[in-house]
Amino acid sequence: MISLLYIPWFQKHMLKQMIVVRKDLKMTRGKMSAQVAHASLEAFLKTQKQHPDKAKKWRANGMKKIVLEIDSKEALLALKADIGSKIPTALITDAGHTQLEPGTITCLGIGPFDEEEIDKYTGHLKLIN
Repeated sequence: MISLLYIPWFQKHMLKQMIVVRKDLKMTRGKMSAQVAHASLEAFLKTQKQHPDKAKKWRANGMKKIVLEIDSKEALLALKADIGSKIPTALITDAGHTQLEPGTITCLGIGPFDEEEIDKYTGHLKLIN
């Protein structure tokens, strides 16, 4: 039996969500986890509204998500600008109740969307460590 992962059509239609986190903020693991959760949910809700078929398929297939790091606020904003309206995104700003100043931009949620399309914008970024 052939695995679905080796069927080119299936590979082209796999979905994932990316969350890109600013590493220059040096957030604690807990703070970063909360910000990533905000980004994941907000980006999903935008995708659900704009591309309900993709949101439904993503939920039905394990909700693949990957967290990446980016060097700075400027780099994060440039990434968001590059993506534009091609893929739903959610830029997250902190309320400032704990570790960060109010309005600090922390991360960007992207998708869920087609893997090949997301990779055009995020393929150069590293996994968060």
